[in-house]
Amino acid sequence: MILDQTRLPWAMEWLECRDVASVCRAISALAVRGAPAIGVAAAYGMALSKDPASDAKALKASRPTAVDLEHAVDFVLGEMKTGSSAIDAAKEWDAMNSGKCRAISEHGAGLLKSGDSVLTHCNTGFLATNEYGSALGAVKAAHAQGKRIFVYVDETRPRLQGSLTSWELLRDGIPHKVIVDAAAGSLMRQGKINAVMVGADRIAKNGDFANKIGTYPAAVLAHENKVPFYVLAPASSFDRSVADGSGITIEYRDESEVLGERFPGAGALNPAFDVTPAKYVTAFVNEFGIFRRMGDLWKSMKE
Repeated sequence: MILDQTRLPWAMEWLECRDVASVCRAISALAVRGAPAIGVAAAYGMALSKDPASDAKALKASRPTAVDLEHAVDFVLGEMKTGSSAIDAAKEWDAMNSGKCRAISEHGAGLLKSGDSVLTHCNTGFLATNEYGSALGAVKAAHAQGKRIFVYVDETRPRLQGSLTSWELLRDGIPHKVIVDAAAGSLMRQGKINAVMVGADRIAKNGDFANKIGTYPAAVLAHENKVPFYVLAPASSFDRSVADGSGITIEYRDESEVLGERFPGAGALNPAFDVTPAKYVTAFVNEFGIFRRMGDLWKSMKE
């Protein structure tokens, strides 16, 4: 059962997936989105499989940029080879994912002090991670600790994932304002933003990372205005096999997402992600802690 995020915030409707093809469609259509949540969905998709090898390829192809999906599918395949059932393996991945995101949220909350205003881009709450959240999870954890946190929510064109972030913040009673993506730099220059917190779909060995389109300019603006820029993502979003950002595959989506009905006769370019160089990242936060140097981060994950 997948909560259809394309229907939020207007309605809460559930999709019932009874085969791998329906899970692939849900992932491709963004009914489920956010790298960790996609991974969990794919893991349960493998539990529906009658042809694991073929279905694994189909699931991995449904969203090519997010590496959590690949790791989840490979985890289930690996557990099946040792005699575990696919459903037990999927449940184990789900539980591990929740534990990671809870730890990320708690670590990230330590970066915020009462009175801070945080800029978010895309959605990184429970909708995107299946439970606790990553970047938005840190905001919620700080709020739960009694810290006064205000959030500026990038609308995140063209699919407006900011509406999902706002929906989650409203549910938790966290004060916020939605802003157009282009307003972020001006607010930073005015000193109204104390930190930028984003998630990541794939992080290369050198720290370059792919996230929702618009993340790169936010990072550049944060650097220019001396605003800390934090990337919060589970270890499963890190990809040692990719040396730097040039090796990350960027998904391009249909131009209709950009054009709608406002540009009759026009064409559009619609990259779903961009790559931000590691030099713009103040610190990475994963389930093992907060890391300002990639060497320390990789060492922690190896241990």
